[in-house]
Amino acid sequence: MAPLYGFVWRLLLALLQLQRTLLLWLRSRLWRRATAALLMPLALGFHDHGRPGKRPGRRAGAPDKLPAHVGLLVADEEPRYPDVAALVVWCAAAGVSYVSVYDGQGSFRRNPSRLMEQILQQQRELLGPEAPRFSVELLSGGAERQERGGEGPSCSGTGTGLSCQTAVKVLCPGDGKLGIVEAARQLCRAVERREGTPEDVDVAALDSLLRESKNVPDPDLVLKFGSVQSTVGFLPWHIRLTEIISLPSHVDVSYEDFLAALQRYAACEQRVGK
Repeated sequence: MAPLYGFVWRLLLALLQLQRTLLLWLRSRLWRRATAALLMPLALGFHDHGRPGKRPGRRAGAPDKLPAHVGLLVADEEPRYPDVAALVVWCAAAGVSYVSVYDGQGSFRRNPSRLMEQILQQQRELLGPEAPRFSVELLSGGAERQERGGEGPSCSGTGTGLSCQTAVKVLCPGDGKLGIVEAARQLCRAVERREGTPEDVDVAALDSLLRESKNVPDPDLVLKFGSVQSTVGFLPWHIRLTEIISLPSHVDVSYEDFLAALQRYAACEQRVGK
């Protein structure tokens, strides 16, 4: 009988562990769905980045300022598409105009369609019937926004309420240091072809060329996920004035963590290098 009792005991322990795992999974899924009720009031409550006419006024209790461009940097973890997609949706619902997604291995750049599929799924799950009011556009290249014209993504009031558009840029290590090297080569080739002089090659010319290639504003806020204390090559030229907030992991990141990061950004004093 002893072996039978031992088997039953091990079986009960296994079932208990399975129950705990299922409860944790269900709690995580239900929590994410519950955040949909918070996202809409939050999106209605933020400032307009100082651009009059872009967004309705703020609601009491909302952060005093909202980043126009948020970078999501997965440093030393295996990228989890659903978690990153949820962060993108939260940014869009909050009224962030631009979101850059980056990992040091270039996984997101190699699978942009998979990322967009997850973003659309998270929109439906988190925002429900309000999802169509938050449009997310995946930018495939720097010239795309120029070809379409306009002033870029924004939020505006319509007959049915608030409508927001967010542009998502997928970046990889090649957009960082290698991008700076390529821009410098272009300037040198221009001099070689006598389309400019050596005196034309300066920091201002390099800065102008790099900004044309990205065609999005510099990130105001970067959320770095992972234990590595490094930006692992994320746009080194464009983040000299960026507020960087480190979080332990992007896996199962909560809406509370995201909102706390926005509140920290709103409370920081940016002196623009002074």
